Amino acid sequence: MSKRDDDVAFIEALARILADNDLGEIEVAREYGEDDSLEVRVSRQSAAAPAPVAMAAPAAPQAAVPQAVPSASAATAPAAAEDPAQDPGAVTSPMVGTAYLAPEPGASNFVSVGDKVAEGQTILIVEAMKTMNQIPAPRAGTVKRILVADGDPVEFGAPLVILA
Repeated sequence: MSKRDDDVAFIEALARILADNDLGEIEVAREYGEDDSLEVRVSRQSAAAPAPVAMAAPAAPQAAVPQAVPSASAATAPAAAEDPAQDPGAVTSPMVGTAYLAPEPGASNFVSVGDKVAEGQTILIVEAMKTMNQIPAPRAGTVKRILVADGDPVEFGAPLVILA
């Protein structure tokens, strides 16, 4: 067996571990000798996007919980109606970063569920590249749901808050 075949077998074994243990990603770096290096990153995309969780106050960080993949029969019209991103009051993230619900650790949150907000009022912060970006309310309304926890990573376009 050649060195290349060994590497392919190793990568295939990592892919099986990934699938068998419902992992999203495995990264390996290996160095044996001069110019003898192997760097592998195996990842898979989940068929179901993680469901946002409504939070009224910051929570302690939690370990990642594997997401169940819904069957085709489970994908119905009511499920689409419950998608927070489709809510007309959804305030989405303008960038990839980390969401913070308060201006600094230990301070009270910018908003809580039930609070009335004015257009332009800061509702949370998204940190991107060491820059704290204030996310303003796009319109006046009442905070119906907060979909991220303090310190959660967010993607571009991810719903953060629902305003009624």
